[in-house]
Amino acid sequence: MKKQLITAAILVGMAGSVFAANDKIVIAHRGASGYLPEHTLEAYSAAYFMGADYIEQDVVMTKDNKLVILHDHTLDRTTDVMAKFPSRYRVVDGDKRWFAIDFTLAEIKTLRVTEGFKIPDNSEKNQIKDLTQAGFPQRFPLWKSNFEIATFAEAIELIQGLNKSTQRNVGIYPEIKAPWLHRSEGKDISKAVLTMLKAYGYDSIDDQVYVQCFDPIENKRIANVLMPELKIDLKVIQLMAETSWNETMVQNKQGKFEPYNYDWMFKPGAMAEVAKYADGIGPWKPMLVDDKSTYDNIIVKPLMKEARIAGLEVHPYTFRADNGRTPAYAKDFDDMLDVFYNKVGVDGVFTDFTDKAVKFLNKQ
Repeated sequence: MKKQLITAAILVGMAGSVFAANDKIVIAHRGASGYLPEHTLEAYSAAYFMGADYIEQDVVMTKDNKLVILHDHTLDRTTDVMAKFPSRYRVVDGDKRWFAIDFTLAEIKTLRVTEGFKIPDNSEKNQIKDLTQAGFPQRFPLWKSNFEIATFAEAIELIQGLNKSTQRNVGIYPEIKAPWLHRSEGKDISKAVLTMLKAYGYDSIDDQVYVQCFDPIENKRIANVLMPELKIDLKVIQLMAETSWNETMVQNKQGKFEPYNYDWMFKPGAMAEVAKYADGIGPWKPMLVDDKSTYDNIIVKPLMKEARIAGLEVHPYTFRADNGRTPAYAKDFDDMLDVFYNKVGVDGVFTDFTDKAVKFLNKQ
């Protein structure tokens, strides 16, 4: 299942410096989400015409087993679900949360989508009052125009349709969200996603698709069980998180969910283990470049070299041009891209600002 490793002689110790600029890719993070509400078909269209090489889709499942595109497995950060379905919430750690898995596709299609906002105090005891605090104030204004949640099929058909009409070959980059949650609800989201990919013609390692997931247990199942069963062979990306994020949960012996421990991924030899089931990794930027770095002293962490020795592609996240999102060791957004594309040597980046990354690479 795992594609053959790139020649070790090229990789060992090179930290990617042998790759030419035209080998680098731009991944539109949730579409052109720096300009339009994330994961809408409009954001995907914009990213496409900005020159993205791949467009990301985060996939969750509905109550009636349909696949929809949402970054969160909840609906309350980017839609008006709290107003339209005020009683359809679960209480999680004392807060009301509206889960996509509790709604049918027909219900979800009635929701209005907006730029992400800061969820106000919606504890079980309080009423929701203010939905006007944007997560990124300089982006598309809240509650303007008309956007809706797209299905996974709609997203694929849009990109494939544009590929036909423009004669380009832009890829897709689906993320299987919270398989542990779906499994606890009796839903096999990974099999559903892979089945749909096959139905739309994505079945070969050479196809323009990466399948990503934070859950290493599920990634092994995807690579070693589900894809052989479905007779497909697609590239798999192991997303990397910090344990404290609670990105992946596992059940303990008492049946309670607790965070999966990611610590092993940062130890020597870990990338060789990841390479047994994955073709690449998606680390958070500070996992590759130490935050103690300065403009004149970029400290690249050992993870990059380990990934290269293991033959893994490296696609870090997330590159944003918003105020306050440039690390201290970079002068501006372009300089941050230069650090990662050229000094660290990554193969691609996830960015909310497709046009800026494409322009940067074109200048190379």
